[in-house]
Amino acid sequence: MAEEGIPIESKWKKEEEEEEAKIQIYKYVFGFAEAAVIKCAIELKIADAIESHGRPMNLLQLSTALNCSPPLLFRIMRFLIHRGIFKEETTTENLIAYSQTPLSHMLINVASLLVLENSPTIVESWHNLSGRIKNNETSNLLVPFEVAHGKDIWSYAATNQEFNIMFNEGLGCNARVITLPPIVERCGDIFNGVGSLVDVGGGNGTTLSILVKAFPWMKGINFDLPNVVSTSQDHNGVEHVGGSMFDFVPKADAAFFMWILHAWDDEDCIKILKNCREAIPENRGKVIIIDSVIDEKEENKMVSDVRLTLDIMMMTRSRKGKERTADEWTHLLINKAGFSRCTITPIPAAVPSIIQAFMS
Repeated sequence: MAEEGIPIESKWKKEEEEEEAKIQIYKYVFGFAEAAVIKCAIELKIADAIESHGRPMNLLQLSTALNCSPPLLFRIMRFLIHRGIFKEETTTENLIAYSQTPLSHMLINVASLLVLENSPTIVESWHNLSGRIKNNETSNLLVPFEVAHGKDIWSYAATNQEFNIMFNEGLGCNARVITLPPIVERCGDIFNGVGSLVDVGGGNGTTLSILVKAFPWMKGINFDLPNVVSTSQDHNGVEHVGGSMFDFVPKADAAFFMWILHAWDDEDCIKILKNCREAIPENRGKVIIIDSVIDEKEENKMVSDVRLTLDIMMMTRSRKGKERTADEWTHLLINKAGFSRCTITPIPAAVPSIIQAFMS
């Protein structure tokens, strides 16, 4: 027995946990560093250079291609390899060479999303998070993004063309590379019988361009604020319509929301969803929502971590936005917005779920 009646095994375990905590705490002390190095890799276009080369590159080849300092680049690559973003191989000349991994390929594919979320404009709002928590919940003040920039994120985008483009390119990238592929490949039956689809808050139209190509029987209506659709490219099968979802929603067989409703509280969502009910046919119309569903019993810790991070992100960007549980989604759609029924379908190995609300 240890002193004061504590078993020696328990004392040793506590000491081990305290020693581990002394090391683990550095993960949080330098939590920003990983994102900064990854952003550095994107700006240097390391993954692009290896991809263009067509085979692994040694340090001299890579530093020459990127016009970088070999000793400094070596240290960046060592950091990234340790995290599994690139990997090392030994060449026939017995030299160490760098090759791609699934994660480094993703650096190419989601570069605009990573640049957006790590931009000074976005990061600055995170530094005001504690003020939001201390604030009275009923107050409209101290939204971190507004504290940093003097206006909400949508108003800021409307008056800042550079950020507007970056914001919509980042969201479009998220749709194209991460969110839509599993929906198109595994869950396409949700679009059966839908002749026209209005994407509410559809950004630059990337989402609809993918959906109408995958399901060519659908006509697409991309609906977003005028400053958003004014910068959107033309897409086959997609019509751009400017306006506010709080005023109206263009008529279609189904209304589609992807990563939109989590930015609004129940009261605002009710206004938006009631406009959807007026826009879709009563006998066969439906609303399709792609959004996360908080499940604290989720077995996949990485998926759960992303959902919980998104919930905190909403604190930094919106007044009352949040991620919802299955019960909260059901209550919102049926009890508050007046739909007759709803279904929630998880997307395998994905962060969001498919939430459908039906008129009848």
